Amino acid sequence: MSSTAHGTLIVGPSWVGDMVMAQSLFKQLKIQQPDSPIDVLAPAWSLPLLERMPEVRRGIAMPVGHGQLQLGVRYRLGRSLKGQYHEAIVLPNSLKSALIPAFAGIAKRTGWQGEMRYGLLNDLRTLDKGRYPLMVQRFTALANKPGVPLPDTLPHPALDVNSPQLQVTLNRYQLTTNQPVLALCPGAEFGEAKQWPERHYAAVATEKIAEGWQVWLLGSANDRDTAERIIGYLPGEQHAACHNLAGKTQLVEAIDLIAAASAVVTNDSGLMHIAAAVDTPLVVIYGSTSPDFTPPLAERVAIVKSDLDCAPCFERQCRYGHRHCLEQQEPATILSELNTLLP
Repeated sequence: MSSTAHGTLIVGPSWVGDMVMAQSLFKQLKIQQPDSPIDVLAPAWSLPLLERMPEVRRGIAMPVGHGQLQLGVRYRLGRSLKGQYHEAIVLPNSLKSALIPAFAGIAKRTGWQGEMRYGLLNDLRTLDKGRYPLMVQRFTALANKPGVPLPDTLPHPALDVNSPQLQVTLNRYQLTTNQPVLALCPGAEFGEAKQWPERHYAAVATEKIAEGWQVWLLGSANDRDTAERIIGYLPGEQHAACHNLAGKTQLVEAIDLIAAASAVVTNDSGLMHIAAAVDTPLVVIYGSTSPDFTPPLAERVAIVKSDLDCAPCFERQCRYGHRHCLEQQEPATILSELNTLLP
């Protein structure tokens, strides 16, 4: 290792929510090594998100798509990073994700045992799922030496909010915050088994609009039709109070809009973790997944989940075709939880 190598390279995850949760690791590293810079190798889409994490010096765009090997590209990137870091922490469990730190010759390369990564990682840990049931614990434990217990309270993700940029975003989409805002996040990239029914979202929107609120529907381009169907359930006179922003906003715009909202109702999704990280009150409806693995890391949160024997199943689609774990979560329950959270 070069004597000038000083810093930590993190190989980051590929999902929005996972990247938000990784900020807890970055915060823990800063507690332990306040003067050591942190760079994150991550998909290009996540670089604006990383800019909202003050612990990160810079994001480095991963030039290889998810699941692709492209060994030559990885080798060249690794060699370009040689001599810059004294340690690397690899969050994904794939063999491919461990290649670039090895090519960079980083002296200490840490990660959980995964796809035959012996040699690529020289600080290889065996995961005890009982000891670390939460994903955020598994991330943050890699900041410590093996066997060192985690602190009783982990640092929560906390994204910076850009107020001037928020006003630009509001102007761009012809929005105001003159009325309370309910942000609805009806999508879930993982699959429909995580998505609360559209008519239920519409029932919540109808009630809040009747109380004088406005509704912002947020999500990716894949969620735009879902959002349109939710609007279609509303009484015609309420349509003007409901704004479909799915597929229109950039991720950083969604961060600022969620921070400006009065409350959020969401599935277990990346936007759920963003809402938690900007401390907006939120109600989360869990279906196929579990808050026992990836809970929102915030205080002002209400969690609604099923007590059915088949839940959580962690499948993309309901094996029985009924999605009762979500269908049976009534809008009245979500409205009650929402009102409990609000001042």
